[in-house]
Amino acid sequence: MAKRFAVYKGLQKPLVFRGFKGKFIYWGLGSVLAGLVLGALAMSLINMYFGAMVLIGCIVGGLFITAGKQKGGLHSKTRAQGIFVHQLHLKKINQYARETNI
Repeated sequence: MAKRFAVYKGLQKPLVFRGFKGKFIYWGLGSVLAGLVLGALAMSLINMYFGAMVLIGCIVGGLFITAGKQKGGLHSKTRAQGIFVHQLHLKKINQYARETNI
């Protein structure tokens, strides 16, 4: 008799971390790191309180933008509204046909 093995059915699903899926995990991580770097620069160059506001603003804003982009799906596609008509150029197809004169 052949052995039966359990099949892991989650292989085709995207990775999920704290509500972010797939590539949006990296977008969220990038917004957190950018907020930390920009906040640290603002704290050291301008003022500690202004730097704290920049840090919180960049992190929260970046995560909100990432969450908004995630609602569009994992693959960014343009969703054009309307009907598009493509003309056919059938004359070019018959241009190379063999001419037969009877």
